[in-house]
Amino acid sequence: MALTIVSQIFPREMIPAVLPLIEDKLQHSKEIIRRKAVQALYKFYLIAPNQVQHIHDKFRKALCDRDAGVMAASLHIYLQIIKENSSGYKDLTGSFVTILKQVVGGKLPIDFNYHSVPAPWLQIQLLRILGLLGKDDPRTSELMYDVLDESLRRAEINHNITYAILFECVQTIYTIYPKSELLEKAAKCIGKFVLSPKINLKYLGLKALTYVIQQDPNLALQHQMTIIECLDHPDPIIKRETLELLYRITNGQNVIVIVQKMLDYLKESKEEYAIINLVGKIAELAEKYAPDNEWFIQTMNAVFSVGGDVVHPDIPNNFLRLLAEGFDDRKEDDQLRMYAVQSYLALLEEEDALYPQKFLQVMSWVLGEYSSLVTDVDPEVILTKLHSLLKKTVVTSETKMWIMAAVTKIASHTSCSKIVDKLIQEFSNSLDTCMRQYAFELKHLCEDKALMRNLLPFDGSCNDMVVDASLSFLDGFVAEGLGRGAAPYKPHHQRQEEKLSQEKALNFEPYGLSFVSSVSSSGVTGRQSPTGLSFGSDTSGNSAETGHKETNTLKLEGVRRLWGKEGYLPKKENKVGKENEPQTVSCGSLLAGQVGDPPALRSDQVASLSEEDKEKQQLASTLFIGLGSNAGVSLMGKADTATQKFKRKSKINETQSSEEASDFQNSAASDFGPLLDTVPINVEDCEANICTRLSKASLCSSDIVEDNLAFETPQSLKKSGLDNRLPDSRLSQSSLFADSNIEIFQPSRNAQCESASKTPLVPCLSEELEELTHSEVVELCQSDALALYLCKVWTDDSLLLIVFVSNKTTSALNAVNLVFEEAEHFQILESTTYQFPVIEAQNVECCQKRVWMDKICTQEILSGSVNYQSEMETCLEFSITLSLVDFIRPMEMTTEDFGKLWLSLSNDVKQNIKMSSSQDSLSAALSTLQQKLKLHIVDIIGNEGILACQLLPSVPCLLHCRTHSGMLALWFRSPCSALPDGLLYQCQKVMEEA
Repeated sequence: MALTIVSQIFPREMIPAVLPLIEDKLQHSKEIIRRKAVQALYKFYLIAPNQVQHIHDKFRKALCDRDAGVMAASLHIYLQIIKENSSGYKDLTGSFVTILKQVVGGKLPIDFNYHSVPAPWLQIQLLRILGLLGKDDPRTSELMYDVLDESLRRAEINHNITYAILFECVQTIYTIYPKSELLEKAAKCIGKFVLSPKINLKYLGLKALTYVIQQDPNLALQHQMTIIECLDHPDPIIKRETLELLYRITNGQNVIVIVQKMLDYLKESKEEYAIINLVGKIAELAEKYAPDNEWFIQTMNAVFSVGGDVVHPDIPNNFLRLLAEGFDDRKEDDQLRMYAVQSYLALLEEEDALYPQKFLQVMSWVLGEYSSLVTDVDPEVILTKLHSLLKKTVVTSETKMWIMAAVTKIASHTSCSKIVDKLIQEFSNSLDTCMRQYAFELKHLCEDKALMRNLLPFDGSCNDMVVDASLSFLDGFVAEGLGRGAAPYKPHHQRQEEKLSQEKALNFEPYGLSFVSSVSSSGVTGRQSPTGLSFGSDTSGNSAETGHKETNTLKLEGVRRLWGKEGYLPKKENKVGKENEPQTVSCGSLLAGQVGDPPALRSDQVASLSEEDKEKQQLASTLFIGLGSNAGVSLMGKADTATQKFKRKSKINETQSSEEASDFQNSAASDFGPLLDTVPINVEDCEANICTRLSKASLCSSDIVEDNLAFETPQSLKKSGLDNRLPDSRLSQSSLFADSNIEIFQPSRNAQCESASKTPLVPCLSEELEELTHSEVVELCQSDALALYLCKVWTDDSLLLIVFVSNKTTSALNAVNLVFEEAEHFQILESTTYQFPVIEAQNVECCQKRVWMDKICTQEILSGSVNYQSEMETCLEFSITLSLVDFIRPMEMTTEDFGKLWLSLSNDVKQNIKMSSSQDSLSAALSTLQQKLKLHIVDIIGNEGILACQLLPSVPCLLHCRTHSGMLALWFRSPCSALPDGLLYQCQKVMEEA
């Protein structure tokens, strides 16, 4: 019960207080306790992922738990973290495949079955995980092919849950690296779904077809008549999904028909969500595939009219920006703008017509900017129409301001206007302050026409504006105020700290580990610096400590048993017989059906077709035109080969694209034995197996593997299309619980023989660098001609990367280029490239690169490559794993300076960590942190200590530590919000290793 409550109601601030207790429950003897603990940790991960980073290894142990329920609970965590970073967990692919094989094979207890389907929700979770791991990765996908084929074969179509499993199978097959046999079987499943008379199955088929159309556009041709029939289906959900499918196959040849179908649905629909969704899609297609200016303007007018005021603000903004930026052709720009002005003037001719407010705002802006392009219309006529809009009560105050702005712009191009004078007279006494302000501004501008033309130039909406973000024009005013004795500005967090230091603040520390403050000893009331905390004994009641002493089992003596497996025991009733289930077809019959191209109609058959069928055939020919192999198809997630109709000018850097590409790194994956049948009985056995697997894996590799280096193959794997065959590569063995930073690649036998026969040149540091703190020299990558080595040197002001390039050949290498890729999290202070003009035979050259951490992270990869010309041009790729600790340096200061700086910092993180038996004192724990994390110990008083460090170049972070009942309470503060979380993770990792 307690674990259930923890996972439901505990906020982020209370997680550190209970996290160590929940970690202990992962080793509990009862399965239900372990499962509830995993569920609580999953909830904590969703709330505060940084606070549970240090227990990822325990998640791996939960994955191989001897109880299937605990294993199933851990899948929720893995699905979430693999969505965020799949490359770090590809070594678990073999484990997930093995689990799915056992689930599909019915090896789990019968309690997991649902309508005779073995653990369906577990299968769905595993299929989603495999889809994320295998995307764009041939080697990882190859491990999944057999189990996906088995899942399709074993799923019997006798209940709705099996439809869900087949749907997930199809999605996974089309997500991972393709295999032709599986694609054919998945296409047959989709065909049976689409052709099913049941609405639910038809919707599922359309949903699957919409997803897979990204990989195989020709699949829609096989079901084109069914899709046409779905456009007139009475169920609105089927209609909407059909329109979504048509949106994915839109191109320049069928855009007119598809957009018209969408507009027809919009006019009938009353659902706000459907309107917002479809309006955005129509606007995107109109901008991308518009055949001419007239069609584009008319379509956008329909969008604004039908969509109403629920249209997303980005749609009118993008439309107006397109008109303002124009194209590379000035003549085409003016034609588009002129047609827009003419269409809006025609719409305003209808006096009784009611238009949405956003549409009126678009009209006002266009008429104000470009009405002067229409020379055959008197400006007075346009001003009269705008004046009539201002008089209407249905026009909102915001829209009236748009109209007033348009009137002002038109007035700047006319010498005098009676309508403008009348408008100024009417609204100068308006109760609306904004309208009155616009009227007075218009009046003053009309008195000075030269100023008005300078302020409102024609087509000046895209002119670059210089903005002084620092507000330097106020420097004189600020200096004058300070000279008169005004108080300097203080940031918000500093004002909050000063306010809290003057008032009594609440204590948010856990009861058992709270900092006991003494007003008499510190002389400060309210929120205090750790240097002012009292050092009295903690002999008062401690709920956390008391909880450890109590037994972990419930006392049930004398409690009457009212509930059992059958329910409420005193009122147990006879069970009712099971309801008869409807009979449905099996998966074998589903997969046995052949889905081919629709047969060609003979002339006599065409003659016998009804008028309705002829219309459907004609509609199909217009909708599915351009879906051949050479046609450019508009797909979500795929680049379109068609030329975009409205292309923005190059001076605008912003671009709009619906493409979302996620490239996963190829890393080594492991193949494991059955997890649920051969799991260790206890944790000790499991850890022993881990050591055995790790030792075997290390014997298979000829490279030296370091914790902070990730090795990659010399050439990256190339993405292929659907028809390319998979390479015959195989994966090396690795451990289930191996560190995710270590990637072990097993070289071929030829590579082992070659490396054994050659003795590469081992580089070394210069005497000057040898005296500094540095790492070992390790190999990054190598080829027959060249080898790269790396050494990290931790200087006071940066991380120095020393890259050695060794020429292994008997001839000189010319023009060797070393290039580091730009990284989001790191900043290379010098140039990212370095060129060696010549590297002599059997010689070693080196270069140095100084690096800072630009964006805080616990660990990230810095990639690069080296290019050289031997017999042919060769490129070697490498990657270097850099952690936060590489950029942390000690920060020396006094206790007094520590206290002042502590009060000025606002971002803090607190966490309680268990101390190991070897760390029996505070000084031992602080010494560990000092050595491993490069922290400076400022002061130690009793059971409290303060430390300081900085992230290069100068971001401080302060740490207050306190020991109590075998626990170490950590309290971080820094001006950077992400730095305390990153250092906390490193502290937890260091303390666990110690």
